[in-house]
Amino acid sequence: MKKILIIEDEELLYNLLRKKLIAEGYNVSVSEDGQKGLDSMKKDIPDLILLDIVMPNKNGFEVMEEMQKDKRLKNIPIIIISNSGQPVEIDKAKNLGAKDWLVKTDFEPLEVIKKVKKQIG
Repeated sequence: MKKILIIEDEELLYNLLRKKLIAEGYNVSVSEDGQKGLDSMKKDIPDLILLDIVMPNKNGFEVMEEMQKDKRLKNIPIIIISNSGQPVEIDKAKNLGAKDWLVKTDFEPLEVIKKVKKQIG
C-alpha cells in the first residue's frame, strides 16, 4: 500500500484529504507542521508528500530544502497545497523538487486524487 504524508496545519483540509485518500486505498499520515513532517518522513519514508507552504516551525520551502540535503528524501514526489498560486512561488517550489501544485481555494478533492495517481499510481 502506497504511503502518503500530508504536511498541513489546517485541520479541516487535512481531514478531508485524508478521508478521500484512504477511500482510494492509500495509507495516509498527517503532520501539522514542517518540523514534525520532516521527523515523520525520516522515520517512515512516504511514497508521496502533500505539502503546505505556510506553516508553523518550518514552512514548506524549508521542508523541501532539508529534503534536498537527504539522499533518502530528495526524490520523494511533492505536491504543494497552498493559498498562493504566484508564479514566483511555483517556480521556487519546482526548483526545490515539487512535482505539482494545487491552490487551496480552487481545487476539488478529485483533482487531488488525479494528481496523486499521476505521481505514484
